[in-house]
Amino acid sequence: MSDAESNTAAYLPLTEKCHHYTRRSDVDWDIQKYWAQRYSIFSLYDEGIHMTDDSWFGVTPEPVANKVAEDLSALTPKSKTVLIDMFAGAGGNVIAFALSKRWSTIIAIEKDPSVIACAQHNANIYGVFEQITWINDDSFSYLEKNSTSIDPSKTVIFASPPWGGPGYTTDKIFNLNTMAPYSIKQIHNVCRGMDSALYLPRTSDLRQIAKLAPGEEKIEVVQYCMEGASKALVAYIPAIALTSS
Repeated sequence: MSDAESNTAAYLPLTEKCHHYTRRSDVDWDIQKYWAQRYSIFSLYDEGIHMTDDSWFGVTPEPVANKVAEDLSALTPKSKTVLIDMFAGAGGNVIAFALSKRWSTIIAIEKDPSVIACAQHNANIYGVFEQITWINDDSFSYLEKNSTSIDPSKTVIFASPPWGGPGYTTDKIFNLNTMAPYSIKQIHNVCRGMDSALYLPRTSDLRQIAKLAPGEEKIEVVQYCMEGASKALVAYIPAIALTSS
């Protein structure tokens, strides 16, 4: 991917927005409950895991990330060997994908330089930094620029988009069409030509997800739980056959 090479991020330095909190008193009140669960989020937290404050809201807990990686490996044909993580964040999911050793190529895209610096740092702690191609770019822009060099027959897209903040927890049924800053339609439109896995709020509207099914094929939706409580769901969506113009 020649265009991608210009956006490939070397090992970026941690910034002033990247933190490793060791005392509750240093943590802002709105992320203290997440910090209390830090070992469930990253079991190697004490080894120097760093995150930006916003990353705490969106990072996938390690046991869930590992199970998602296991399921995606099992559900994906062996012929598909490239995985693109559209919203790599602080690295929770992409580290699990690398540890699974299922993929010959893993591309992690993250547009915030501070966040991708955290992800690289954390991946290095888990010993998988070198297994991942890091892209500091907007994922929609990256996929558009590289549309001709990405082989849909070999590629799977994983997307754990922002959900618009923790306010989603108050919704009995979460409206994916108004999910901010990217709706489910925006995300699906850029990856519908490839098999995809969308990591979404546990209360997501299943009717909206069902509408993404190609033809008569079905979408598999899995709820992922920890300690008896659902943390999120993943919709495993088959590719839509796109006709060439």
